[in-house]
Amino acid sequence: MMPNPQFQSQRTAFAGLLATLIPFFFPDLFSPLGRSFPSLFSEWNAPKPMHLTLLEAALHHQIPFRHQLDLWSPLPSQGWEPCPPLQSSTPVPKTQYYVQVFLDGGLNQQRMGICDAVAVAKILNATLVIPHLEVNPVWQDSSSFDDIFDVDHFIQVLKDDISIVRELPDKFSWSTREYYATGIRQTRIKTAPVQASVEWYLENVLPVLQSYGIAAISPFSHRLAFNNLPSNLQRLRCKVNFESLVFVPHIQKLGETLVNRLRYPLSQNLTAETMHLKDGQEAIKNMIGGKFVVLHLRFDKDMAAHSACEFGGGKAERVALAKYRQVIWQGRVMNSQYIDEELRNQGRCPLTPEEIGLLLAALGFSNTTRLYLASHKVYGGEARILTLRKLFPLMVDKKSLTSAEEREKVEWKASLSSALDYYVSMQSDIFISASPGNMHNALVGHRAFYNMKTIRPSMGLLGKLFLNKTIGWSEFEEAVRSGHRNRQGTIRLRKETQSIYTYPAPDCMCRSS
Repeated sequence: MMPNPQFQSQRTAFAGLLATLIPFFFPDLFSPLGRSFPSLFSEWNAPKPMHLTLLEAALHHQIPFRHQLDLWSPLPSQGWEPCPPLQSSTPVPKTQYYVQVFLDGGLNQQRMGICDAVAVAKILNATLVIPHLEVNPVWQDSSSFDDIFDVDHFIQVLKDDISIVRELPDKFSWSTREYYATGIRQTRIKTAPVQASVEWYLENVLPVLQSYGIAAISPFSHRLAFNNLPSNLQRLRCKVNFESLVFVPHIQKLGETLVNRLRYPLSQNLTAETMHLKDGQEAIKNMIGGKFVVLHLRFDKDMAAHSACEFGGGKAERVALAKYRQVIWQGRVMNSQYIDEELRNQGRCPLTPEEIGLLLAALGFSNTTRLYLASHKVYGGEARILTLRKLFPLMVDKKSLTSAEEREKVEWKASLSSALDYYVSMQSDIFISASPGNMHNALVGHRAFYNMKTIRPSMGLLGKLFLNKTIGWSEFEEAVRSGHRNRQGTIRLRKETQSIYTYPAPDCMCRSS
């Protein structure tokens, strides 16, 4: 029987329509297919530079020596330092109460939750069970507390403050994450408000402990207030953050390897030819020799999708990010009511790799800078960071500095990868984060605690500057330098409701003698 020509024609047309629509609506799931059908709608078309005039000027601009001297000089003393260790005068009392917490979010949100959990256990005079880290829904990372942090060190440092156990006694072995996921349980506290007070825990959680001997608090992120807490509790939270939470030995060892390779690169990387040095720049090379800057390039798809800003990828990118929002958050994160220009004026657009590169160049970083890229995954891949790499040809990351065998234990583990970047960031001469977020907040506070240089981009200023399409390099550079003069590690005292993990003074720091 001969096929119907009309049916064949319809089938061919339908197949052609599918071939067009599939790579358009599902670029992530069908990337090989998408590459087979090149289209101006492809999400993975290389984004165009959004600030070409500034980029060309930055590539050919010579940075004065005095600018680099100011930039790389360490911070002077600001009159604050870590307080002397608290000396406990009484031993930790024995307790038959046990507190569990289940922490969601990424590594740095979980880190802050751990600090709060210790303080809550102190409030309740309860034994803390090593916190349970939930599987991250975006990164699908199942790393546990002891995969990331040195548990023995954690317990030892806090032994005079609270009682901590790795596991519950046998009589409470039923109290598991799976148990609480299957129904309403009287021992689970689900109602802890954001920024809960000491009184709330004493009134709502202590009676559960007294009745059952155990309480499991979930959700727990940001469930302890920063205001109106006794000074000893605030100091305890900082002790957890800055002293007790250290990474497991293999993370520290690999981190130290990365730091050594950044400070003492192979000799061929120091030749004048590789570093594009002219005779007058030899003094600059000697001044910054052995120094490096860490850039936390927070530009993954998850973050881009939270914004309604334009990132140079055109209509396809807007459609792809809108679809991602719908799939991941089921409509809980919507398109903004504001257009791109309004968002940029408000400083609410994440900086692209191109924009952070222009910021760094205006601040005084040259093409000889050893720049370590701390990032999980950049949305748009290598094409997205091409302009940044042109500005900073010595840019590296953990993958380019290590072998596959060295990275074996952290590969494909977002939390361990983030921990490694955190370790390197704490050893860097300068740290800068492209956009605010949990890692930015954690490192701003941690480095402030030790008076280390940390540059905080002025998102409002940069948004306005990047909207000005007629601005020249000299005007841009002067505006950037002036706007960031007091944003390079200046101690800022914590204001009401602000986090002690981002602003450790005055709660967790003391005046210098």
